[in-house]
Amino acid sequence: MHRFNGTLIPIGGNEDKGIEESEQYTLEFISEGILFHVVKEAGGIDANIVVIPTASSIPVEVGENYMEAFTTLGCKNVTILDIRSKEDSEKQASIDLIKTANCVMFSGGDQSKITDKIGGTAIHEILVDRYKNEAGFVIAGTSAGAMMMSQEMIAGGSASEAFIKGAVTMYKGLALIPELIIDTHFIKRGRFGRISEAVAQFPKLVGLGLAEDTGLIIKNGMLEVIGSGMVIIFDGRKLKHNNHKVLKEGTPMSLTNLKTHILSNGDRFNIENKEVEVLPMEAPFI
Repeated sequence: MHRFNGTLIPIGGNEDKGIEESEQYTLEFISEGILFHVVKEAGGIDANIVVIPTASSIPVEVGENYMEAFTTLGCKNVTILDIRSKEDSEKQASIDLIKTANCVMFSGGDQSKITDKIGGTAIHEILVDRYKNEAGFVIAGTSAGAMMMSQEMIAGGSASEAFIKGAVTMYKGLALIPELIIDTHFIKRGRFGRISEAVAQFPKLVGLGLAEDTGLIIKNGMLEVIGSGMVIIFDGRKLKHNNHKVLKEGTPMSLTNLKTHILSNGDRFNIENKEVEVLPMEAPFI
């Protein structure tokens, strides 16, 4: 694990405010509780916050939604960076915004849109460089914006099916934290099989399933749970039986000795040594 100086805040999504079934057409609202942590980690209400709604098919509405939410928290410097193509990611105006931001927040939608339009561009390089080197620099993202932080990224896949080979589609993410595979809306959309298959494919990586209104503050090699829901950790390093490689697509799979932890508010997990620190019973809610 490389210790990076910046902070990542992946968030599991929240109740969709849109009426569409598809995630990318919805106005996903993150509770002020979680956004409060994003602002705090970025240095408070004077922080330069840049919102990137690239994952969404309704970026203007999503941008306005965030503008309103951050303003409610008292933030003064919020900018929407509406990137719709790789060319937009190479524009000097985009580069300048990413260079001067204290926090970059990615909206929900379709995570593949983020990697297609931002992956490998100038602003991707700046994001990685600043996250590696600058203490206090925050990259936050909800739903698709959380999932793209992985290197081996879940791009889609049937959620509630049985644990079947080929149910999950993998793609390359922005590789901000290569040790993790992140999935979101985890409990509500029943994505257990999906992340289990991802971990079966990449057993050296740790799978994280984030419930809605739940996030992680990841810094100095530790992750800490914030919000009201749970985070389920899937640690496949000691798998005894994993038949993923030998099975045909569409065949039910089996995994044994997959280690899981269920964490909630205030609990911590050390990414390097895979150890859990659970809060004492009487600790206050974060």
